[in-house]
Amino acid sequence: MQDEVLATIRASSPRRWAGVGMLAAVGALVTYVALVSPPEPVWQVFLFAVGGASLWLALSVWRATEDYIELTPTELRTGSGQVIAETADIEVVDRGVFAFKPSNGFLVRTRHKAANRWAPGLWWRVGYRIGVGGMTSAAEAKFMSEVLSSIIADERGHC
Repeated sequence: MQDEVLATIRASSPRRWAGVGMLAAVGALVTYVALVSPPEPVWQVFLFAVGGASLWLALSVWRATEDYIELTPTELRTGSGQVIAETADIEVVDRGVFAFKPSNGFLVRTRHKAANRWAPGLWWRVGYRIGVGGMTSAAEAKFMSEVLSSIIADERGHC
């Protein structure tokens, strides 16, 4: 029963399409401007770099948001099996207004540092902090954060 999934967060389809569409449009427009009315060579290279980076980011967001996040009693993980954090390692779950968190999401602070990771539009990790959310449903993220908070409280005996 340890692998029982308590909550799941998926990228919202309209947000996914809108976000990827906007990034792709910016990339295409900037590249178009660089080709049709080329400025000085230095600026043209800059425009190509910005256009290429926007298109690369659109592809990265599309691929990352195909996945989802699951919460089990022992870990926070992606649908593909990558462990984001062990619940025993989580110190605080912050979903406050002034928390540095993704849109429609929450912030998790862990006891131990881990490698920096990023799934644009879904989650990120920098040192001790993990941001969950972005292109996700606010209701799903709120439910997951509340379940995660109760798991942490149970582990500490504060329930």
